[in-house]
Amino acid sequence: MTNSQLTPGVVPGRLSPQEYDANFADVAPPLDAHEAQVAADRCYFCHDAPCMTACPTSIDIPLFIRQIATGTPEAAAKTILGQNILGGMCARVCPTETLCEGDCVRMESEGKPVEIGALQRFATDRLMAAGKHPFTRAAPTGKSVAVVGAGPAGLSAAHRLAMHGHEVTIYDARPKPGGLNEYGIASYKAPEAFASAEVAWLLQIGGITVMQNWQMGRAGDGTLDDLLADHDAVFLGMGLSGVNALNLPGEELAIPATDFIAALRQTEDLSTLPIGRKVVVIGGGMTAVDAAVQAKLLGAETSTIVYRRSQGEMPASEHEQDHALGCNVRLICNAAPVAIHAVEGGLEVEFARTETTGAGLRKLDDTFRLKADQVFTAIGQTLGATPAEIRLAGGKIAVDGAGRTSLSRVWAGGDCALGGEDLTVTAVAEGRDAAEDMHKFLMGE
Repeated sequence: MTNSQLTPGVVPGRLSPQEYDANFADVAPPLDAHEAQVAADRCYFCHDAPCMTACPTSIDIPLFIRQIATGTPEAAAKTILGQNILGGMCARVCPTETLCEGDCVRMESEGKPVEIGALQRFATDRLMAAGKHPFTRAAPTGKSVAVVGAGPAGLSAAHRLAMHGHEVTIYDARPKPGGLNEYGIASYKAPEAFASAEVAWLLQIGGITVMQNWQMGRAGDGTLDDLLADHDAVFLGMGLSGVNALNLPGEELAIPATDFIAALRQTEDLSTLPIGRKVVVIGGGMTAVDAAVQAKLLGAETSTIVYRRSQGEMPASEHEQDHALGCNVRLICNAAPVAIHAVEGGLEVEFARTETTGAGLRKLDDTFRLKADQVFTAIGQTLGATPAEIRLAGGKIAVDGAGRTSLSRVWAGGDCALGGEDLTVTAVAEGRDAAEDMHKFLMGE
């Protein structure tokens, strides 16, 4: 966040310690045992459960809810984690309103679904709090696998491979494992260092070594060829490390929202994090919402999301939009950035009004400016450097079947691979499925 020093209105310590604690408390407090029982009793335990079909990891939702209802939450946790080893984080960050809960039969009949996400958190939290890991490794196979990236896809693949008895080494560019869960989501969704606690719990399976501060292709680290020489197979799950450029005058005055969120997630004392009085966020996805909301929670007087299309076309879910509006974030739609200007005492972001035509989005001559101390961009991320020999499609790694790339012995999954939504739960499913396919390959099946 080096650009934060460009304007005098960006300062740390806007709030009291009590206000920081309150603002960044758990946005969805966990259910207690009685609340979980009541919530579980609302489930119809459908035989052909639409909620299960809507889950990218295909968790048997009626079964785990029945297990909670019958007083066996640890059995429920094993049902969840058998399909989604990061079920604890997914219970916190999944857009359940558009996935399992959105397809719940209760939603159709009453307009209020079973609280599937909250029940999943109840079960997985109980198991983790007990310090238990419900899975054991198979006998060693003598095979070795490299996993590039310690995000949801890489962790999911590593766990499943280790469970099958393979030796796994995770190579990650960051100082801490976790990927998006550690560096990329809003702090209030997973407070109290839950992401790192979940990784430590996952690694209890054994057989997984994590090599941090290692970036593929960087001098002194290693290449894909090096990994293939040292291992029997490679899984690429490094996510999207680049950010899209605005390509307009003054873009150097803006800060990628991902950098801001990562800095916030790693700051031990929120009062040391500089924030502007007037914050403008360019974009309309989940990252834009997370940045705008957290700017407001850090003490910004105004936090404004500006999106180039209509509100109905925003990539952020309606639930996330409502949450932002509930935090007094302002939303301006149908406006595209034209330039960022350095002015006396701060910045001004110039926007042009837009309209959608048969030929696509068109900028109008009607322009306006927003005053700002701090500008964040959240207009999408891009794939970082990849080996030249691997086939790409749509700006991502092309995959066939369960994550097979164009190269022999190389699989890929998660945000870096083509296909599926860029969601934690989708990345977990892709990592798991690739690991199963890798296991068959490694065992000659």
